[in-house]
Amino acid sequence: MPFASLGLSPELARAVADKGYSTPSPIQDKAIPAILEGKDVMAAAQTGTGKTAGFTLPMLQNLTRGPRARSNRVRALVLTPTRELAAQVAESVKAYGQNLPLRSVVVFGGVSINPQMQALRRGADVLVATPGRLLDLYSQNAVRFEDLELLVLDEADRMLDMGFIRDIRKILALLPKRRQNLLFSATFSGEIRDLARGLLNNPVEVDVSPRNSTARTVSQRLHPVDKNRKPALLSKLIRDNNWHQVLVFTRTKHGANRLAQKLERDGIEAAAIHGNKSQGARTKALAGFKDGTVQALVATDIAARGLDIHQLPQVVNFDLPQVAEDYVHRIGRTGRAGAEGQAISLVSAEEAKLLKAIEKLIQQPIERIVMPGFEPQETLPASQPGGQEKPKAQPRRSNPSGNGQRRREESKPRNGEAPSRRQANRGKPKPKTNANPAGQKPAAEGKPAQRRRRPSRSGTGQNANKS
Repeated sequence: MPFASLGLSPELARAVADKGYSTPSPIQDKAIPAILEGKDVMAAAQTGTGKTAGFTLPMLQNLTRGPRARSNRVRALVLTPTRELAAQVAESVKAYGQNLPLRSVVVFGGVSINPQMQALRRGADVLVATPGRLLDLYSQNAVRFEDLELLVLDEADRMLDMGFIRDIRKILALLPKRRQNLLFSATFSGEIRDLARGLLNNPVEVDVSPRNSTARTVSQRLHPVDKNRKPALLSKLIRDNNWHQVLVFTRTKHGANRLAQKLERDGIEAAAIHGNKSQGARTKALAGFKDGTVQALVATDIAARGLDIHQLPQVVNFDLPQVAEDYVHRIGRTGRAGAEGQAISLVSAEEAKLLKAIEKLIQQPIERIVMPGFEPQETLPASQPGGQEKPKAQPRRSNPSGNGQRRREESKPRNGEAPSRRQANRGKPKPKTNANPAGQKPAAEGKPAQRRRRPSRSGTGQNANKS
């Protein structure tokens, strides 16, 4: 089914063709007609299935029907959790709207606010923003919402995970009540549904994939390895497989910096991207990764939702994420739009619990492959189909006498052997002991009894000479 059959204008259909797409993805096929009709939509799909185009294309078409944006006013607002994702959405808006007389602006933190204020003076048919910078601009009267027609929350689950719920509620209170609302997310948690109930009006719900599942086009495997051997194994994998473009996820910012430096020492062009990097450094690293000058991009989870690299072949989990759902988002950077990809995880014994949670979430075991020369000192537990570990041995039954203690097996003396003192005394009454000798008071529980003080020569009980 071509895009034009969804009701898109010739200008938008031509822009889609210029991007190399001929048929819509399932999320686009179901969401675009509902959005074109002006309905609120709550959509869930795997990362990399075309959610951005799913709301951008119908949003642009609906905006062509009204008057252009006035000074400092916004007609459509797209909120994203990260700077990288904001830049990615803005690029899509610009690419798909190239044949339309619409103006778009993108704003986010980490860069000077003055150019963004100047851009908004001319108004914006589409404003793509991160919550914090948007509130800063509003506080300086640089943006106004009385003309707002459409609100999009992109990666809404990630915004909640990153603690943006208070900012989102502040922004919602500033917007006109009558508007179209779109909520797009990789997963729908209970918190997301609570947010949707207060945001959406009679929404069309679109869910085209099992929740928290991984794309079938992504092959997954893990290499058990000791924690201190992970950097060497990663360098070997990159060199031996001749990987020209690999995205590597670490758990911490300092870990990302150390690993990028280690790869550089090994002769591999690498760069780190995380929240402590300036926006200029993050933009430069991402641009180098896209054009091939950076071979390995080492990132924290801040990049998990903000990177859109066409046909990214490899993703490596150098550290497993603390939250199992983030594993799905990480490996969703590869295998996009039907392309083949592979996700490799380097897992140490300390991460066994994290691995168990991931396999339980995705409901499948991840293939374990031990690399020669990198055999770990402590092996990982084997996984069962469905991501469940082998059942643990059942504890012994309790004593049927009801005393709550486990039954003890009595050891009998062998033939010809004398019974042990413990066996010989079993059943004999224990001799009574005087629990309170010499009429002394018992010592407090857990404290030794104090020794009696001898009276001092002065008879006062105090030291005669004080120093």
